[in-house]
Amino acid sequence: MNFKKLSFLLFICAFFTLSSSSAQDKQLYRELYNSYEDFKEKSIEKRRFTQSKIQPLINDFDQKENFKVTKVGESIEGRPLQLISVGEGDIDVFLWSQMHGDESTATMAIFDILNFLDSEVFSEEKEEMLKEVKLHFLPMLNPDGAARFQRRNLLGVDINRDALRLQSPESKTLKNVRDSLEADFGFNLHDQSTYYNAERTPKPATISYLAPAYNYEKSINEVRGAAMQVIVQMNNILQEYAPGQVGRYNDDFEPRAFGDNIQKWGTSTILIESGGYPNDPEKQEIRKLNFVSILAAIFSIADKDYKNAEISKYEEIPNNDRKLFDLKITGLTYKLLGEDYILDLGINHNEVQDENLNYFYASYISDRGDLSTYYGYEEFDASGYKLEEGKIYPDIFENLAELPQENISGMLKEGYAYVALKELPDKDITKLPINLVTEDFEIPENLQPNFFLKKEGNFEYAVINGFLIVLSKENFDVKNALILD
Repeated sequence: MNFKKLSFLLFICAFFTLSSSSAQDKQLYRELYNSYEDFKEKSIEKRRFTQSKIQPLINDFDQKENFKVTKVGESIEGRPLQLISVGEGDIDVFLWSQMHGDESTATMAIFDILNFLDSEVFSEEKEEMLKEVKLHFLPMLNPDGAARFQRRNLLGVDINRDALRLQSPESKTLKNVRDSLEADFGFNLHDQSTYYNAERTPKPATISYLAPAYNYEKSINEVRGAAMQVIVQMNNILQEYAPGQVGRYNDDFEPRAFGDNIQKWGTSTILIESGGYPNDPEKQEIRKLNFVSILAAIFSIADKDYKNAEISKYEEIPNNDRKLFDLKITGLTYKLLGEDYILDLGINHNEVQDENLNYFYASYISDRGDLSTYYGYEEFDASGYKLEEGKIYPDIFENLAELPQENISGMLKEGYAYVALKELPDKDITKLPINLVTEDFEIPENLQPNFFLKKEGNFEYAVINGFLIVLSKENFDVKNALILD
């Protein structure tokens, strides 16, 4: 056999070996995805939670034989920063979450992953993986921010812009852990706006990845290249479960940012941003996608399969864009000073948080005009409909108990978006599908997200606090209306 034939046969064998390995890996991830509920940490199902919720979980892992919990620092208010380590391999993988206190999706996923690692299933696969890697999890780097569900720490500093000055104890802890581990791989876990979409598509950027640049030239060395290759592997997996919903975060170099600097310091760094997913306000489906994709990355790092990925595939992931609304209404007729105009409206549901970390929606009109290059989680073609602003019902009621709630449907069908009460409830919101106001309330002159769509003299749709209502239905799906004084 000549050399060319031998080389060709070796190439074919290698190809089929890689293809077989890839198919086996994908089957493993399908099984993980399908059995996710077995590992999900059931004690956390809302994204607003404090360190007190996860501390018992950390304490439990501290008692387990194969896990090690180390206190590595404290927040400004004295809350412990703790590292959970497992594995015996030579490849150190460092994962940290919630450096922004209101970005909790990956923190939830970390405990799902820890539950998986502690379970009895997939024992052979885990044993092989943990012989190669040692995993280090630092969940909730900013517990003071999490206590208030705010982005910044108690000092008011964005920890992700404190990699150079290290003004905050949380920042110092992050750098000290990275340096002491000399981590080979780092996972910088965040949440991003739900209004990001995958560029030029109506699909939300449910997960966005980035291999951060380490200089202004955005050079690609071995360290950054390895991060890109891992991202290619994760993207391949996620396309099965969220096709077209993966984006690529902007890679402009930010000299103060931790991701950029950790890449610069020699750790292959992968940024994961959790965005939006339809009908998933608590990000439970996105949490599941984090679980699968992070585990896929870890397995790929352990068996070094990521090295087979083409870096060029990283550049093919669509860029993040920000062209999503919660509700997009197109082509409606809007009368102004006696003239009819055709408008599109983009409406967003702003979250307003109370002191108990509960939240409600106070919607607003984000944009109007030609929104043909924008998209909506919910879209409605209002061609042929005229917009009529909501009115205040003429009768004033003593209090909420005196308001005949069975009449609200009729009020809406007559174009009333507000009802006045002499005594308003001591709250910000109502679960009724109509806004409650004071006797002397005046509707603002600028267009509010409380209006009606009328065709041939009939009110067919209402928008109450930014939520679209089909008036012909019996039940109206409004998350909340507002109580306004």
